[in-house]
Amino acid sequence: MPVLIRRLLIALVIIAALAAAFWWFTRPKPIAVVASEIDRGTVEASIANTRAGTIEACQRTKLSTIMGGRIEVLDVKEGDRVKKGQLLMKLWNDDQQAQSALALTQVATARQRAAEACAQAANAEREAERQTALREKGFVSASREEAARTEAEARRAGCKAARADVVQFEAKVAATRVEQGRTVLYAPFDGIVAKIVGEVGEYSTPSPPGVPTPPAIDLIDDTCLYVEAPMDEVDAPKIRPGQPVRISLDALPKQSFPGKVKRVAPYVSAVEKQARTVDIEAIFDDPKAPGKLLVGYSADIEVVLEARENVVRVPTAALLEGGRVLVADKDGMLEERQIKAGLSNWEYTEVLEGLEAGDRVVTSLERAGVKAGAHYTLETGTTDKR
Repeated sequence: MPVLIRRLLIALVIIAALAAAFWWFTRPKPIAVVASEIDRGTVEASIANTRAGTIEACQRTKLSTIMGGRIEVLDVKEGDRVKKGQLLMKLWNDDQQAQSALALTQVATARQRAAEACAQAANAEREAERQTALREKGFVSASREEAARTEAEARRAGCKAARADVVQFEAKVAATRVEQGRTVLYAPFDGIVAKIVGEVGEYSTPSPPGVPTPPAIDLIDDTCLYVEAPMDEVDAPKIRPGQPVRISLDALPKQSFPGKVKRVAPYVSAVEKQARTVDIEAIFDDPKAPGKLLVGYSADIEVVLEARENVVRVPTAALLEGGRVLVADKDGMLEERQIKAGLSNWEYTEVLEGLEAGDRVVTSLERAGVKAGAHYTLETGTTDKR
C-alpha cells in the first residue's frame, strides 16, 4: 500500500511539473510598452496655425516707375542698404530735362518783363499824380489829367499781366519736374534692396492695371519683422491682440520664442476650397532673440489661451477615446482607468480626477496587444522615475 501511494504521489508531481511547463511555454509574453510617470507641472490651452506662416517685414515696397523707359542710372545693387530719399534708379529723360530748362528760361524772361512792366507802371502812377497837382493849380487841362490816369491804369494792368506770366511759367517748371519724377525712383524709407529687375540700358516697364509685371526694385525694411500665419476660422473668436504666443521657425529647430498677438484680420480668407482661415500677426517680445532672420522664413504661431500651473498632468499621447488611460500597475498588468480631464494641448492634459502624481501611464498605445489586462514590461528608455 505505501508503494502505491508513493507511486501515485510521484505521478501527481510529474503531472504538475508537466502542467507547469506547459503553462510556462504557452503563457502570453509580456508586451514591451513605453510608459510615462505622472507629474505636476504647467498645462496650457493653446491653438496653432493651420498652414505654415511667414516672416514678414513691417515695411516692404515693390517699386516701379510710373512710366516706362530705358534705364540710364542704376545706383544700387541687390543687398545694398539705402537711406530714405536716396536715388535708386533713373530712366532716360533728356527730353523732359530740356523741357524743364526751357521752362526755367521762360520764367527768367517773364520775371524781367514783369520788372520792366511794373517799373513803367510806377512811373505812370507818379506822372498821373503830377498831372493832378498841375490841374489843381490850373496849369493843365482836365483832359490831360484824365489821359495820365488812363495811362497809369493801363501800365498797372500790364504789370499784373506780366506777373501772371511769371506764375504761369513757374507752374510749367513744376509740371516738368513732376514729369521727371515719373522716371526716377527714390527710397521711401531706410532698407535693404532685395531684388532688382533690369540693367542699365534695358527697358523698364511699369505694371499696368491687371497685369502682374515684376517690380523694378523690391525694397525691404528688415529692422522690423513680424510673423503672419493663418488660423482656422473656428479658432478665430478665441484670439485677441495682446495674447501671449510661442513662435517657432523651421530655420531654428527645437527652439521657440515668446511673443504677442499684434493683429487679427477682420475678415475670413478662402484660399482653398473648404479651407477658411483668419490671418493673424505676431511680434517677438525680444526681436534680437532669434538672431538674423530673413523675410520669407516659414514660421509657426502657437497662441496660449489659458495656463494653469502646478497641476497633475498626463501626456496627451496616453489618452484613449472617452478620457481613458492604461495604467502600468506594479503587478505587471495594464489597468484601464477613467479620468476627468481639464485643460489640454498636444503635449499635456490636466487631470482633475483619476490619476495621481507618481502613477505610470502607457504612451505607446499604437502597439499591437496593448490593452487592459495585458502583461507588460517597460521598454528600455521609458520615462520611469521610480
